[in-house]
Amino acid sequence: MAAAFSSDGEAALRRELRTAVAAASRSDFDGFYEMGRAAAFVRDGGFRKVALQFPDELLADAVQVAGGLEAATGAEMFVLGDTTYGSCCVDEVAAEHVGAEAVLHYGPACLSPCRKLPVLHIFGQQPLDVGRCAEAFRELYPEQQSRVVVLSDVVYAHAMGELEQQLRPDYPNIIFSRLVWGDPPGPTVPGEERKFGRQFLVEAAGGLLDYAMFYVGAEGLALTSFMLTWNCCPFSSFNPTTGCGRHETLNVNRALMRRLYLVERARDASVVGILVGTLGVAGYLTVLQHLRELLGRAGKRSYTLAVGKPNPAKLANFPEVDIFVLVACAQNSLLDSTDFYRPVVTPYELELACNPAREWTGNYLTDFRDLLPGACAHVELPPAVPAEEAVPDVSLISGKMRAAHLCSPPSSQLPPSTALACRDQTRALAEISPAASFLESRSWRGLEQQLGQTPVSKAVQGRRGIAIAYEDEGCEQ
Repeated sequence: MAAAFSSDGEAALRRELRTAVAAASRSDFDGFYEMGRAAAFVRDGGFRKVALQFPDELLADAVQVAGGLEAATGAEMFVLGDTTYGSCCVDEVAAEHVGAEAVLHYGPACLSPCRKLPVLHIFGQQPLDVGRCAEAFRELYPEQQSRVVVLSDVVYAHAMGELEQQLRPDYPNIIFSRLVWGDPPGPTVPGEERKFGRQFLVEAAGGLLDYAMFYVGAEGLALTSFMLTWNCCPFSSFNPTTGCGRHETLNVNRALMRRLYLVERARDASVVGILVGTLGVAGYLTVLQHLRELLGRAGKRSYTLAVGKPNPAKLANFPEVDIFVLVACAQNSLLDSTDFYRPVVTPYELELACNPAREWTGNYLTDFRDLLPGACAHVELPPAVPAEEAVPDVSLISGKMRAAHLCSPPSSQLPPSTALACRDQTRALAEISPAASFLESRSWRGLEQQLGQTPVSKAVQGRRGIAIAYEDEGCEQ
């Protein structure tokens, strides 16, 4: 169990932020941040207010980037603070707070489409030893007729053209993916794959089953998502930091077994917390409504929780909830909940648990937009089945009988104080959990702004340091 329940967090508070890229040590500053392309984007769009979003490791350069862009474009630049959710997603909400007309997103990105504001992604061109990468590829795939799809982390995408020039003459069946974001124009052609902001065309008759995957980037959530989604393909990778290539040994079957166990836990749950993990990915409101409807039809009570970045300590405040479902971008939806008080599943796993019409096909989905009406993997909810005609179902975890049929959509909402509630059209009575009713009445409000009520005063020198050990308090070793 994680120490989040007992630790005072001293280690995290004392940890110093070490920037990966500092302005003083970078010789090609304009090239790394693509200042020319960013300025052209602002000028061509006629934007007067632009939000700049940086990950923590690039914040040291934020002032210099903003100043350079203001001088080049004449537009106002606003540097966004810490994002409520993952830094890979575009924080449109924070940008709208300053009235921004566009967003410049710096650093690694999940490339999830946005709906409200124009976005330009500048990944930061991290260095890649292309020669060593090509050498590692040849060691991993000595057969030159090998069919391989090359994927990369977005920060190394700038070097994929050079890598292709070195490998293409010797490997005629190699395929390089390209980055795309937003809604792709036109329908998908046969054999074309569009996932995680990557697009590539598979020409083999057997489809992806005939291909291996080669990933350029460090081990992380992106690679795990790729391996679970394309679990029929063997994976290898090249880590540019260490300069080493390897065949990935992640036991995908074991990982899938763990996820399917969570599906069984979701079937047993009676109270579900829907965690809002993004406010910027297109379609998140639609999937929230879809999940509420799905849970209501399955006879489960649901509560929507906006907690920012989830951690064990935050979610432990809701002991009444049996399981959580995280609505986030495809890169952050696979949350490892082994240290959490309650499991955390993805929308796809919840659909497997609650929608009888959806069956496990071996294809794992991490992008919740694939579940929405009109998407490639959408499955309609079947009609309601009377309780007396439902097929009995037994939990594989507790061994108890449970309901496995969908109820009719509720026509009215009973007040939470009612002790007994009508469960479905058969007029069967079920007792409402007092804990769940208490959760329904809970609410929390943040800091009151009290606009106009706080006297205005001049800025004064404040305390220096971190809250656990200010400089004037000393530091206990």
